[in-house]
Amino acid sequence: MNRATTRLTPGQLKRILSVVKNELSPRNCVISRNLHLSTITSTSSTFDQLYPKHDRFMERHIGPNETEKRAMLDFLNIENIQQLVGKTVPKDIQLERPLDLDQALGEHELLERLRQIASQNQVWRSYIGLGYYNTKTPPTILRNVFENPGWTTQYTPYQAELAQGRLECLLNYQTMICDMTGLFVANASLLDEATAAAEGMALCYRHNKRRKFLVDSKCHPQNIAVVATRASTLGITVESMDWGDMDFRGNDITGVLVQYPNTEGNVEDLTALVQDAHANGTLVVCAADLMSLSLLHPPGEFGVDIAVGTNQRFGIPMGYGGPNAGYMATGEKFTRLMPGRMVGLTRDSNGSAALRLALQTREQHIRRDKATSNICTAQALLANMSALYAIYHGADGLRHIANRIHNAALLLAEGVTRAGHDIKTDLFFDTFKFKPGSSQQEIRERAREKQINLRYYNDGHVGMSMDEGVEKQDINDLLYVVGSPLDADELAEALGPNPARSLHNSNFSRSSDFLQHPVFKRYQSETNIVRYMKELENKDLSLTHSMISLGSCTMKLNSTAEMMPCSWPEFSDLHPFIPEEQSRGYQKLFKELESDLCEITGYDRISFQPNSGAQGEYAGLRAIMSYLESLGQDQRKVCLIPSSAHGTNPASAQMAGMKIQPIKVDRHGAVDISHLKAMSEKYTDTLACLMITYPSTHGVFENNIREICGLIHHHGGQVYLDGANMNAQVGICRPGDYGSDVSHLNLHKTFCIPHGGGGPGMGPIGVKKHLTPFLPTHPVSPPYGVESQAFGVISAAPYGSSSILPISWSYIKMMGSHGLRHASEIAILNANYMSHRLKGYYRTLYTNDEGFVAHEFIIDCREFKKTANIEVVDIAKRLQDYGFHAPTMSFPVSGTLMVEPTESEDKEEIDRLCDALIAVRKEIQDIEEGKMDSNINPLKMSPHTQSSVLSSKWDRPYSRETAVYPAAFVHPQTKFWPSVGRIDDVYGDQNLFCVCPPDQRYNEQITEDVEKIKTRAASS
Repeated sequence: MNRATTRLTPGQLKRILSVVKNELSPRNCVISRNLHLSTITSTSSTFDQLYPKHDRFMERHIGPNETEKRAMLDFLNIENIQQLVGKTVPKDIQLERPLDLDQALGEHELLERLRQIASQNQVWRSYIGLGYYNTKTPPTILRNVFENPGWTTQYTPYQAELAQGRLECLLNYQTMICDMTGLFVANASLLDEATAAAEGMALCYRHNKRRKFLVDSKCHPQNIAVVATRASTLGITVESMDWGDMDFRGNDITGVLVQYPNTEGNVEDLTALVQDAHANGTLVVCAADLMSLSLLHPPGEFGVDIAVGTNQRFGIPMGYGGPNAGYMATGEKFTRLMPGRMVGLTRDSNGSAALRLALQTREQHIRRDKATSNICTAQALLANMSALYAIYHGADGLRHIANRIHNAALLLAEGVTRAGHDIKTDLFFDTFKFKPGSSQQEIRERAREKQINLRYYNDGHVGMSMDEGVEKQDINDLLYVVGSPLDADELAEALGPNPARSLHNSNFSRSSDFLQHPVFKRYQSETNIVRYMKELENKDLSLTHSMISLGSCTMKLNSTAEMMPCSWPEFSDLHPFIPEEQSRGYQKLFKELESDLCEITGYDRISFQPNSGAQGEYAGLRAIMSYLESLGQDQRKVCLIPSSAHGTNPASAQMAGMKIQPIKVDRHGAVDISHLKAMSEKYTDTLACLMITYPSTHGVFENNIREICGLIHHHGGQVYLDGANMNAQVGICRPGDYGSDVSHLNLHKTFCIPHGGGGPGMGPIGVKKHLTPFLPTHPVSPPYGVESQAFGVISAAPYGSSSILPISWSYIKMMGSHGLRHASEIAILNANYMSHRLKGYYRTLYTNDEGFVAHEFIIDCREFKKTANIEVVDIAKRLQDYGFHAPTMSFPVSGTLMVEPTESEDKEEIDRLCDALIAVRKEIQDIEEGKMDSNINPLKMSPHTQSSVLSSKWDRPYSRETAVYPAAFVHPQTKFWPSVGRIDDVYGDQNLFCVCPPDQRYNEQITEDVEKIKTRAASS
């Protein structure tokens, strides 16, 4: 460029000097994206200057480029990012140094380093059982679902018209669970088997309000431990004993939990137990192995009220404990007591069958402080994988797999007997226990020689559990371990085709059919199932289509490099209860991730056990209660919660044994400090804690958060800071610095674990030093660093959903200190740009004193009900015609939309959403001005499907083009079509149907109902 043409104006020079000064500050001593690559700060080596990285991940994760950032800052009349942060984040909480983290890695460097860590895990063959078994994920499901962002990046199906694919798959899952268990209705999955057992206990209590729960001592130990932990603060007494010794007389027993087959492998006749329990008004919860039910008499057929368990054996890798989906099924009369989500059939606005979450189950915890469950999520991705596994294999395939497992166990049992050992299990499916004829140590040594893990009991017994992966050589190696004189071929010859011990020769052999719906018979070829999976995927809007601007949910990039390691066998194929020396890689990853998260948050320890945000809330609150009890302050039970809080907050507090007192918010959406002071003073002797979300649920950094935390501490309480909004804080401020004692961290939000269409999630908790002795433990394999004062057990596995933790570890390692802070800065920039662009069309409900928001904001849509008969749901549905999933609807304020663009979306995509919202506002204006009918208009009739606009009949007072191509950026070639019209929730709840309907039956019923409605309308 000619120098004569490059003179700078005083304003431009001032701006450049400001940027340079900021970039050379100690806080930003790294290569900066805000300067040219040749501008290197003092920490860069000569080599870095000469040979800078070419695959800097930060530039791929953060959406806006430098030109777009500058344009957004200019639109806001802001000089630079730091000035914007200064106008949004209180100065007294800002971190005045860079985070002390490793230098950022490129994607290829990251994967190489993670390969080295993974290699420290030893993938032995594990036959431990205890609810975890090797399984074979069909490669087509692994590649097309688990490794496919079209399945992993959707959100919970709250906008059902955009989620018909995964809803159909979840309905298949519910049908599968009902068929396998012989019960009437199932939910769309829970977190794992142990928490499902605890939810079963809570359902019993909701039903009969009794306060004693019995647990068979032969249940899996983690199930017993989680149930006992959950019961201890609900006022329920848990007693563990042999089920044969249980006495139900006295009318005080709410329910009983049994395992089928039990933890030692025994298949027992529970009919008498069920009858005795029912005679005394007690419910029966049965934790049943799903694969065994291919051969065994199902629980529903011998009277069980509630069946719980895990889908792990249906194609879900063990993953060192998770994630896998817990299941729950129950009888018809308990349908409306069911916790969690259920998918149900209904009709759409065109009279066709459609699916949605039934019974308003978006938030079961809406009962807040009246709740007995805080469940707010599911394991949708894993539930869908297991449903597809059942579809791929069909009933015959499952029987074949189950028979192979059972026959392997029969062969081994015969070999164990012939080796001189004493089998203690009479009738079994896959697991048996034996007393070694010599010593347990000899078997241990032989197993170690073959790199095999078995279950070793403290009393010298040994347990073996067979699984889908067992082949002939595995059986021979196990026969060697037990010292059998015969090999597999010789034993098979001796046993013959119908061994005497076989379940098929017992009264427990299943005679009823299962998986008879056509969906479980059509897709056994890979050609067909690939087409089916793609058909389902194409019905769902995900991050592969457009931004999902859900406030409080943080739908950001889930990069391929972060996701890849989850499929590596070194992470996916480990049993959670193996010896620690076989999981050195995991232990290293956990400790590095803990160290990084502590540095990011200012806390001193992290527990990874909670496998959802609500579980993290519960764990943190239980740690607080245990800490207070250790000080002799048992009377401290009051929990102060702002009225704007997530519904899980009061539900979790109630479950933790606290008494909830709501705190008002002021007209700006902030905590009413005068009311907080008054309530803190009132409950000064009984205050346990404050639960507060920061930045607030209203999308603003409150200026007095230090004062709020100090006030609570002054009155003897603790501060629980809900970590849902960490995406605005990372690198900018740390909760542990400004007064918080504990937070949960939604790794599926801030730290890039994908939402999976409604799960998995992770909610580890960070705590200050004084709370570390009270972090959760585990009865089989306690996490490292756990102390004896642990309050109990949260999840089935010691480290929760371990196999997805590499995602968050990778995100942090690739972003580095500067990248993480810059992500928070751009999240704030994008949100403020959107808020200001929408001014004049929508009112941002809450801002700070400077007129700015945090990383999300709420737009007020309530006035449109008065001016145009348009409600917020109409705007949400109309956005589908523009190709967008709506922002969070009516939370935390009814009649509003909460918008969070995240840092991963570039300016072009953000402008598209702004243009869509502005276009919708103009459509509302046309109604206000009488240019459109107030009842029949594009908003009220949205979303518009292909079938509706291609119909030969079009009698609406607006054009088909207006309906489906409402903006210039909505192109026919890329248009996303909602597959159904607007969902009728009321009809679905009044006609509850939560399994796959027989072909045509449901469509015919809906058609009949629609005709009745038309007839009534005509006659009136």
